Amino acid sequence: MSPNNKNTKILATLGPAIADKEALRQLVNAGANIFRLNFSHGSHQDHEQRYRWVREIEEETGRPIGILMDLQGPKIRVGTFRDSQIELTKGNKFVLDNDFEQGDVNRVQLPHPEVIEALEPGMELLLDDGKIRLRVDACDCDSVETTVVVGGPLSDRKGVNIPDAILTSGVLTEKDRDDLEFGLNLGVDWVALSFVQRPQDVEFAKELINGRASIMAKIEKPSAVEMIEDIVVTADGIMIARGDLGVEIPAEQVPSTQKRIIQECRKQGRPVVVATQMLESMRDAPTPTRAEVTDVANAVFEGADAVMLSAETASGRYPIEAVEMMSKIIRQVEADPRFRAGLDATHAKPEPTSADAISCAIRRISTILHIPVTINFTGTGSSSLRASRERPQAPILSLTRNLATARKLTVVWGINSVHDPDFDGKGDFVRQALDAAKRERVAAVGDTVVITAGMPFGQQGSTNLLRIETIPA
Repeated sequence: MSPNNKNTKILATLGPAIADKEALRQLVNAGANIFRLNFSHGSHQDHEQRYRWVREIEEETGRPIGILMDLQGPKIRVGTFRDSQIELTKGNKFVLDNDFEQGDVNRVQLPHPEVIEALEPGMELLLDDGKIRLRVDACDCDSVETTVVVGGPLSDRKGVNIPDAILTSGVLTEKDRDDLEFGLNLGVDWVALSFVQRPQDVEFAKELINGRASIMAKIEKPSAVEMIEDIVVTADGIMIARGDLGVEIPAEQVPSTQKRIIQECRKQGRPVVVATQMLESMRDAPTPTRAEVTDVANAVFEGADAVMLSAETASGRYPIEAVEMMSKIIRQVEADPRFRAGLDATHAKPEPTSADAISCAIRRISTILHIPVTINFTGTGSSSLRASRERPQAPILSLTRNLATARKLTVVWGINSVHDPDFDGKGDFVRQALDAAKRERVAAVGDTVVITAGMPFGQQGSTNLLRIETIPA
């Protein structure tokens, strides 16, 4: 059973703050379900060591643990300045160009010709996380003339956000391609794709990955929000990356955008992760702010599959405490009667398929009979995903002979993955289900449980069986 008996999962980022396997084990015990390797930082050697620690703990505990690699994506930055920093004044003109010369108060290099090519008069450039705002007045193939709308200090290699433009250069840099091949060879379960703009970006990455991992599209561009329905259909999962998203859209729009994306993911049965600055103050403090607690709680109330910790666990001073706090918040929300009422009120209409009919029946049965657990046999994970989409009251014990499937499902709401090569349909699957429920301590003798499966076993989309059984002595 997953740590702390919670339905909403915790995705924790690994970094220098987790210096050894024992510290990582404490994160698991505190409630972390899946781990993120952030390829914007650290070496391949660092990531491989952390990957090995996770797999060793997984083997020791017998509990599947997911691993997500997060690709850096195309980071757009200005060049350098003669004096390292300048001061931009509102109303002044400022040029970004292809010139390699160091910059001054009049101009600076923008070493991204594909960006210059995509800009048009009237567009805005946001520099240094939106602290500086420039309006594009004119542009050609070599330079962009702008007016400073919001000024301030600007130093070397600060980031640039372009909310109004869609870049044609794609979302994978050469570094990303190298990192991707490295991560896939390690055996990561999920690949987080940064700065997705359109469904074609996901399709391109899928061709490269070729089924070796699932794709989680990071939503941090306004264009991605506009095409969210199609992106959710194309991707295997969604991450609401509120860092860059909060720079590129007005801050007051972030909460409603988050809610809209969560609802779309729940409708389509895709796992969705809410990320960035959830318990940010716990990088340096042992307790979070009340606003941060409310932020995490709101994501749980909205039905997110998982909530993510970034720097809090990667480089913060209190990584274990951050996971423990997030677990406490999740459990507190999930025990609130309004949580269940909210899930039911936002429940998505089932599709006219046997799998959805059975999943919908599970939800009703778990309410009527107060069963402690639903037991689902799955090969690819699709039936467990559909069951999770229903957000049943009883947790889902997902039994699979496919270890990759078990790991992939660790990010999904309400699912507790169990891997066993014997879950192949050749034996008494009812007995296997009941034994697994007792072994995982999710049901006791005399409890009534629901078992779902597909006949024949191992065939995707074949879920066609539902049984109500009692745990024997």
